Parts: sequence; C-alpha cells; structure tokens
Amino acid sequence: MNAAPALLGCAAIVGVAAPRLMARSAVPYGAPALGAAVWIALMMSFTLTTALAASQLATPTEHLHAGIVQLLHACGLGEGTEGPDPSPTTADRLALTMPLAVLAAYGGAFFYHLARAGRIRARHRDRLDKVGVRSDRLRATVFAHRVPVAYSLPGLRSRVVVSDSAVRLLTDEQLGAVLEHERAHVSGRHHLLIAAVEAFSTVFPWLPLARHARAEIPVLLEMIADDRALRSHSRQALATALYEMAAGRTPAGAFAAGGSTALLRMKRLLGPRRAPHPVLRGSMAAATLAVPLLPVLAACPPGV
Repeated sequence: MNAAPALLGCAAIVGVAAPRLMARSAVPYGAPALGAAVWIALMMSFTLTTALAASQLATPTEHLHAGIVQLLHACGLGEGTEGPDPSPTTADRLALTMPLAVLAAYGGAFFYHLARAGRIRARHRDRLDKVGVRSDRLRATVFAHRVPVAYSLPGLRSRVVVSDSAVRLLTDEQLGAVLEHERAHVSGRHHLLIAAVEAFSTVFPWLPLARHARAEIPVLLEMIADDRALRSHSRQALATALYEMAAGRTPAGAFAAGGSTALLRMKRLLGPRRAPHPVLRGSMAAATLAVPLLPVLAACPPGV
C-alpha cells in the first residue's frame, strides 16, 4: 500500500489545521508549558511526516517499512541465511537520501541559528564586561542606563542583566520577581527552543505551523518564566514590575522581562486564573505524546 495519501493528509492536519486551532485557543495561555510542548510536538510531527513522504515518493510502489528493511539488508544488516539482498537500486538510494536530506536541513538550520545567536550574545557579554558591574547580592550584572530594563543572556557564560535605573525604581519584591523571571529563562534553556522554532521557520517558511509557532512560542516562554517567578513572589509585584519596564528595549538574542508581550502578560497575571480543566490538560498531554507518532502510524499502519 502506498502511504503517500495518508502522509499528505497527516501533513495537512499537523501543518495547516492544527496550528490555526491552537492560535485561536486561549488554552495554551492557561498552561504555557504544556502549550509550548504541543507546538514542539507539531513541529516534530511535520518534520517526520515530510521525511517519510519524501521516502515514499522515491519508491511509490513499495511499502515504506519494506523499503527500509531492504536498505538495511543492502548495508549488510539483518541478513538472512541466504546472504544479502541484491544491491540497492537508484530508487532505493533516493528513498534513504531524500528523508535524510530533510532531517539534515532541519539539523543544519538549528545549529546555524543556535551558533548565530550565541555569537551575538558573546559580543554583548564582552561589552557588558567593560561597562557592567557584577552584583553578588542580586546575582546579576548591573549597568548604567536611564531606562529600567532587565534581561538574560542564556547559553555558555549565561548571565542576568539589569539596569541601575531598574534597581532604583523597583521595590525589592518587584526586583526579585523580575530577576527570578530571567533566571527561569536561563535554567529552562529557552534559547534552545527559540533556535528550534527559527530552524523550522527556515526550512518551512511557507507553512502556517511555522508562522504561528514563531509567534506563539516566545510568548509562552515568557509566561513560563512568569509562572516560575510566581512560585516565590506575588502577582501584584511581578505585574507592576512589568508595567514599569514595558518600554525597555533589549539586545538581540536576549530574553526580556518587559517588552512587547508585557501588556498581554499583565492581563494574564491580574485577571482571573483560567487554568485548563484537568481533562483538557490530560488530553493536551496525551496529544503531545501522540502527535509525533502520527506520521509513523500513517506510513506503517498496524496490521499492514
């Protein structure tokens, strides 16, 4: 059975329909960590679907798993007692190289964006070493700036940065909430998720999933950091600190406590809590685990 129609259907659902439903839903904002996991699962699923579809298009007359087994035999793996199978045909080689090309494109884009952002942060850290002062009390680098701002530089030699005007303007509770927010970005390795989203957008720039994920995941990461800060600080303190720093600008490659998402996050912090129902939360968690398996089931359904 040719799996191409099933794989194309899976790609349409994962790449077009599902992201539009997710973007219209307020549920991910109620559980941002789970919402971000669903977006990542959708991207994984679409990448795998594309890779499997490329293999199937190379050998449309063979079942996908039969072609994989044949390739393994051609490489001397899984041979039977009668010796290896004949050498692979051009179609067999394409069935292997085409999906590998898709995966290699995504992997290459991921490391490119990760390295590029790392170089930008490294240059900024070098400048901070000249103009900033390390504060052991705040566990952050303080620099002179007339606008209250705080941000984090994740990755190697990560650090949290805050302007001296923010230190003067904010109360101890507000400043503590902001710094905890920034530490959450560093400890959560959020820069890796941003690199994954940027890589996906590079490989599939025309795809609705890429467009929506690139817009939504940074917002969800900020909300995840907010929730981390709320473990030890009040909503009022964090919301007022966001208000004070909403106009602050931060360098490329950094995560900022304020910025363009501040208003949306303030509404979330000060408004009524609308956590998803446990059943809905469980369904989202199950979908996160199941979605990456959809292309495998579409290509090799049970019993076939």
